[in-house]
Amino acid sequence: MRIISGSAAGQILKVPKGFAVRPTADLVRQAIFNSLGDRVVGTHVLELFGGTGALSLECLSRGAIAALCIELSSKHARVIRENLRQVGLPTAAFQVRVQDVFTSLPQLAAANRQFDLIIADPPYGEKNLGRRSVSFAQRLLDDPNVKDVLIDSGLFVLGYARRDTLDIPPRWKQTKLLKHGDSMVIFLEKKIPCP
Repeated sequence: MRIISGSAAGQILKVPKGFAVRPTADLVRQAIFNSLGDRVVGTHVLELFGGTGALSLECLSRGAIAALCIELSSKHARVIRENLRQVGLPTAAFQVRVQDVFTSLPQLAAANRQFDLIIADPPYGEKNLGRRSVSFAQRLLDDPNVKDVLIDSGLFVLGYARRDTLDIPPRWKQTKLLKHGDSMVIFLEKKIPCP
């Protein structure tokens, strides 16, 4: 794994040992960031289910102002911090919070924290034909705090498995869908009620 573009382009990222982390593949990340383009520049980013921190580090490399990465495992959080040091990006612009995503989101909302870009590629859910998904991706879509911590003009980028059929609540408007092998990535904006 490596940083694809920007000030830290080509820097290699460490991946925690074992099968507990499924890093977002370089080709999928490249497709995501090609789609985002300059939209990353000058943003405050929230990465959920950090794993290696590759998504938020890529954002910082491409001009994001700051990134907050939420990761439950303290072992994986150590790897994320090592990756930050290794790629040489400013440490003041990056924060790792060791916490469950679904505990962190209401705390961020209560503190009135908001982000321009929320990006998440959680562990994949199982096949769910004929029933509603119970995956982490579906739980993020259903959690009203995600919308609360996203600015009105912000973007929510969510990765999930092709086998995981998601139900998009009416609070979200889909703007793009990327497909790569078993990986799907959906781009969502908030639906703003008319005055």
